[in-house]
Amino acid sequence: MSAAASKTGTARTTLSTMSPIETLAERAGFEIEWKDAHKEMRRVPESTLSILLEKLGLPCGNATQIKQSMATIDAEVTGKKLPPLVTAEVDSGIALPVSVAKSGARYRIELESGEVIDGRFTSPKGETALLSPISEPGYHTLVINDHRTTLAVAPSRCYTIEDAWRSLNDASSAAPPLWGVAAQVYGLRRKGDGGIGDFSALAALAKNVAKRNGHALAISPMHAMFSAEPNKFSPYSPSSRLFLNIAHIDPAAVLGAPAARAAIEKAGVADELKSLEALDLIDWPRAMKARLAILRSLFETFLKDKETPFYKDFAAFVEDGGRPLEDHARFEALQAEQLAKNGEGHWRNWSDALRDPRSDAVASFAEANRHEVDFYLFTQWLAAKSLMHAQHAGRNAGMTVGLVADLAVGCDSAGSHAWSYPDEMLTGVSVGAPPDLFNQAGQSWGLATFSPRAMRMQGFSAFIDMLRCAFKCAGGIRIDHILGLRRLWLVPEGESAKDGAYLRYPLEDLLRLIALESWRFRAIVVGEDLGTVPPGFTERLQEHGLLGIRVLWFERAEEGEGFKPPRDWDSSVTATTTTHDLPTVTGWWRGEDIVWRSKIGQTMERADGRDAVEAAMEERGEDRAHLWRAFQDAEIAPTDVEAPDIDNAPVDEALAFVAATPAPLVTYPLEDLLALAEQPNLPGSIDEHPNWRRRLTKSVDALFEDDAFCDRLLAVDRARRQSLET
Repeated sequence: MSAAASKTGTARTTLSTMSPIETLAERAGFEIEWKDAHKEMRRVPESTLSILLEKLGLPCGNATQIKQSMATIDAEVTGKKLPPLVTAEVDSGIALPVSVAKSGARYRIELESGEVIDGRFTSPKGETALLSPISEPGYHTLVINDHRTTLAVAPSRCYTIEDAWRSLNDASSAAPPLWGVAAQVYGLRRKGDGGIGDFSALAALAKNVAKRNGHALAISPMHAMFSAEPNKFSPYSPSSRLFLNIAHIDPAAVLGAPAARAAIEKAGVADELKSLEALDLIDWPRAMKARLAILRSLFETFLKDKETPFYKDFAAFVEDGGRPLEDHARFEALQAEQLAKNGEGHWRNWSDALRDPRSDAVASFAEANRHEVDFYLFTQWLAAKSLMHAQHAGRNAGMTVGLVADLAVGCDSAGSHAWSYPDEMLTGVSVGAPPDLFNQAGQSWGLATFSPRAMRMQGFSAFIDMLRCAFKCAGGIRIDHILGLRRLWLVPEGESAKDGAYLRYPLEDLLRLIALESWRFRAIVVGEDLGTVPPGFTERLQEHGLLGIRVLWFERAEEGEGFKPPRDWDSSVTATTTTHDLPTVTGWWRGEDIVWRSKIGQTMERADGRDAVEAAMEERGEDRAHLWRAFQDAEIAPTDVEAPDIDNAPVDEALAFVAATPAPLVTYPLEDLLALAEQPNLPGSIDEHPNWRRRLTKSVDALFEDDAFCDRLLAVDRARRQSLET
């Protein structure tokens, strides 16, 4: 049955009308029906459910397989053994399955602090057993008979901006309205950067923003990419979310300028670097080739003296990184060899032995290519130290938060994350989005993600590792598409994006783990909750202390066609003028996004036969009038002045408008602080738009020598202070 044929406005399908495959899918966490952009119910085809169940490790080709898979799920949910990890909240009872906690049985809880709690279950027969509440957050150990499991006891909420402020100021004082800047790191300029924005430019930006009373610097994802495939450069399609993008290393940052100059000379790339720095757009393949040549030369010199403090620090970093770091370095070296020998970069197309990170063949490769593997360990060390320096630069200059790292929703299925964690990742499916008003075919992003079944069975280890990597070098994280903590639209590889289904995730477990890690790192959490948000989801985030995101373009009045006044914006969020995927203030005012959508074929034909671009521009003109009226009503723009013409976007008014909201933190994209027209990324485009390649026209140092830019930062700071008074 096709999705189109099953369109219905009826209520959710009842169990009595489900087929065996649908029943299994529902039990496994799939939503067999979903509501489309027109608020009509659609039913997922059984053929799609069958493929997705197979990918989830639940065969369903015949009645016997369906029965066995159903038994597997039942055993996981009501089994006689506890899972490797159970989440809970402080000072709340901890429920355990009856099958593992019989009345009268003794238990022991070994707290992280060393304290031991002994007890006995006294629950009535057949009822859920409850452990006494634990007041100490942490990863504790529960022992029942000979079985040990981890109790992840989380604080009731994440570390917040208020917590961060009070840790640096009078503990009794409330945090004032704060502001920060959002930057695409690759687009920053610095003399000698070799054509790609680097961590040294980021450190300079953080320090300068802090000096002007900015308290946060939200950055594009710093996840590890593919050293051997520099044509893959979207920061939201990384090789691994556990490690860092070595493209952003400044060779001089850790080992010093003399060592970097010697490495550049030895690599013979000085002229190439100058050529790359002069470009308006990043040439990723050329820039990465030059960067790797310098880093290799630097590495060879670094190895000559293993008694230096730097080398000892490197050795400690490698030891601390353990198996995950070694796996990533092995993957980098292995992929480079496979591409050179066979032209094959995707690990699923390698030999059987090389697809398994624990195989003898991979171990033999690492031994035979130890020098190459160590090189990639070295680059991760440089990247980690450099990014941490940028965080310290901002905090030491006065920032309350510092860097806010961006955590992508998934990773490239061909990358090291999927290769290193085969038991926890879903393979053969892509994260995406169902059809909506803007993308009628739906979206398939080519991203792999965690299997919710495997997450539970593996004690959420990969998820926790990912969180720790994100938190390690930052004062906060932004979780991209946080709606994915509740459910994700999954599309079988090779299928149309519309032929997918929603899979539910253990939201409560994930929120608790986020809160626990947030406090351990003393870092705030922001969740990108844009789009179709399920009822009650925003409230759940707020209960757990996660800040949502509100964007100027989407904050419309409930009645009429105008924009919400600042006072009506949510207070438990971060506010901003725009994001990397949306038009800048100048671009929106001019309609640049409309023109670009037309260029790449995203403009829909109109039923009335009118030119789609012309009609969209007319509608945008009406929106411009509504926005200007909102500025006037907020007393940000004079009431006796007409809206500026299309070529003179009211950027300052837009910045002040968002500053007047009750959001505890407002972040301003550099593109709007510089009144730029072009946005960093145009969703749905590939090569038509220069996604993730635009560079700023001025260096970071030059920006803060520009009176107009500094005046705008001064105005932003003043506007935020005034919002406290109102």
